[in-house]
Amino acid sequence: MFSKILIANRGEIAVRIIRACKEMGIKTVAVFSEADRDALHTALADESICIGPAPAAESYLNMERIVSAALATKASAIHPGYGFLSENADFATLCRKNGIAFIGPSAEEMDRLSDKSRIKQIAKEAGLSTIPGTDTLESVDEALEAASRIGYPVMLKARSGGGGRGIRPAYSAEELKEAYPLSVAESQAAFGDGGVYLEKCITPARHIEVQVLADEHGNAVALGERDCSVQRHHQKLLEESPSPAVSEEMRTELMDRVEAAIKKIGYTGAGTLEFLMDKDGNFWFMEMNVRLQVEHGVTEILTGVDLVKWQIRIAAGVPIPFTRRSVRLRGAAIECRINALTPGMVRSIHIPGGPFVRFDTYLEPGTVIPPYYDSLVGKLIVFTGTREEAIRKMKAYLCELLIDGIRTNIEEELDIISDPRFESGRYDTGFMEGRE
Repeated sequence: MFSKILIANRGEIAVRIIRACKEMGIKTVAVFSEADRDALHTALADESICIGPAPAAESYLNMERIVSAALATKASAIHPGYGFLSENADFATLCRKNGIAFIGPSAEEMDRLSDKSRIKQIAKEAGLSTIPGTDTLESVDEALEAASRIGYPVMLKARSGGGGRGIRPAYSAEELKEAYPLSVAESQAAFGDGGVYLEKCITPARHIEVQVLADEHGNAVALGERDCSVQRHHQKLLEESPSPAVSEEMRTELMDRVEAAIKKIGYTGAGTLEFLMDKDGNFWFMEMNVRLQVEHGVTEILTGVDLVKWQIRIAAGVPIPFTRRSVRLRGAAIECRINALTPGMVRSIHIPGGPFVRFDTYLEPGTVIPPYYDSLVGKLIVFTGTREEAIRKMKAYLCELLIDGIRTNIEEELDIISDPRFESGRYDTGFMEGRE
């Protein structure tokens, strides 16, 4: 097992990883930008080291400085969290060259699976149904030819990264001509890679994702599905597990297919396979995220499996000792993402407590929310025996959660969870369009 881990991230995920390491008896190193000098993760870690100015490109995305910090502090492994360098094969390679374990898949696996146009072909060969689409496009003319063959509406997508960046729908050839350069430019700006591909737009649809753990010993475990259909501009706002649209029979078949596919792909680590479920209950594979997801806490509170600890154990060569059928998949869990709508200082905060509720955050009185990074400041997660109880519990805790000094989306999350369409479970990825 690793004796010391450097966390190459910030915010709530850095705090989350540090806490997991403490429970495992592993020492931690926090890195921080000048804007995060007084952030909670720097205080919780055993050591902390500044890696540069506030802009992410000069700090949290600076591979050489992060590796230098790991070498200087004699950290034996680096956990990248999510975002930033978590899916960067060059960073994983740099870690390996310097004798540092990267807690995640190998650089070769990332290269093979992070290209979203390539992973569709790999998934198809592994037995998953894939959305009709293309490989990486070379020109707008190639996009137009493919769209005429596939049929409108279509969706342009970045082959790298995530978070909804680079995604552009098109309902006609004229819209596609306008969307293509915008998608390429946005992808280049966000990921340093302007490659985009095209796929059929399935609508109406539910966004369903499956959490997996897989080790180097050939074990693969699917830990249920999460429904991530409540989105704005392809950015998730709320997740729940299990999905109210997926029956037990559908779930069993999907989990069986996913586990078989992961074994055939040969993946190692924590990962997520994302699907669109159409109105007929068919699951269409979209992409695979080869990292920890923001919404991993939903699965943790539902199953009792600590995904961060298992990421670390798998990277250290420990075999997974359990199977899907030995893991609890009962009850209902909901997560609301709490975002800051403005930068500023948190004057006071009240976090609700009680059985089966958690608030993953880095906020405390005096925390300054800088304008440089993602707006996520916390994730409120609840678990109960039934979905109806989980909704009532979430309403109660959203009302109790108080963050003074900055504007947040707490009221909007309360409105969403109280919407009759959400309460009924009959919603899809167009849910927010009907509210805006």
